[in-house]
Amino acid sequence: QVQLLESGGGLVQPGGSLKLSCTASGSIFNMGTMRWYRQPPGKEREFVAQISRGGATKYASSVEDRFTISRHNALNAIYLQMNSLKPEDTGVYYCQANYLTAWGTDPQVSWGQGIQVTVSS
Repeated sequence: QVQLLESGGGLVQPGGSLKLSCTASGSIFNMGTMRWYRQPPGKEREFVAQISRGGATKYASSVEDRFTISRHNALNAIYLQMNSLKPEDTGVYYCQANYLTAWGTDPQVSWGQGIQVTVSS
């Protein structure tokens, strides 16, 4: 089973920045697209950003131009640089990974435990 470990969350003032990290460990043959989701208080989980193995990115419209997703393939890690943070960015941020455990097997999906990000003055 692949495990994802998120780090870098915390409390920040509006307009501030945070960088989240997510590292995958376990039986990984090939790591595919990795994503960040978030769950605001009292709301459903929502998509934030994704990055393919080749580096193609996609963002939710609410974070485009403020957040940047990147990855380090050798480390099976992704990062989320969050700038110009707003109170509405508050929530639990989750890392998701899509991967193969061996050649020719079905893709698997794992989620991290989540990390709190709070934007407040």
